[in-house]
Amino acid sequence: MTIIIGNQKGGAGKSTMTLVLANYLTSAKKCPVTVIDMDYQQSISQKYEKAKILENKEPYEVLSATLETFPVLKEVLMKNSKDVVLIDLPGKLDDDGLLAVFNAADLFICPFAYDEFTFESTMLFTVVLRKVNPKIKMVFIPNRIKANAKFEIMQEVNIQLSKFGVITDVLPDRIDFQRTNTFQTPISLYPVIIPVFEKIYADHLYGKHEIAG
Repeated sequence: MTIIIGNQKGGAGKSTMTLVLANYLTSAKKCPVTVIDMDYQQSISQKYEKAKILENKEPYEVLSATLETFPVLKEVLMKNSKDVVLIDLPGKLDDDGLLAVFNAADLFICPFAYDEFTFESTMLFTVVLRKVNPKIKMVFIPNRIKANAKFEIMQEVNIQLSKFGVITDVLPDRIDFQRTNTFQTPISLYPVIIPVFEKIYADHLYGKHEIAG
């Protein structure tokens, strides 16, 4: 299965979301995972190289890639349908190279926030993706939500996004997320991430992948 994680809006938390999901699938569900880092900042690739220097055993492989190299890379990765491929997308829509990535994806995970500018960017990205790949499943994750914050547009955002996919429980704005790396997620985050990622796993991954003994 190929899962793309993205949003046009910078700062939505897609790279951290990719890491947390990769860690969850490998540690809690024993799924074989490969992460493809297409983000311009290459933050996941940097964390991965740092972890290797510290001689930590990598639970999954991280590959740095570009939109241009994806078609060839896809042929190699897709040979094993049991693997979960997570792709941290670049935050843009103005490159035709995205078409191949969009068409290869089975699931779209979109971290977003409840502000008007983020909502507009999220909707534009979602509409374009759905036109390119009408069959793709979509999951929207309210991310980095501050406790007790009031959002005037929350109801409207949820109504509009629900037309395209499922909206999960909220992930709070926690400093712990910044300590996530390519070999572990802080244990303090598990109470908040379990409801979100258990649903994604149950709805889209359970029974589709070999579980290691």
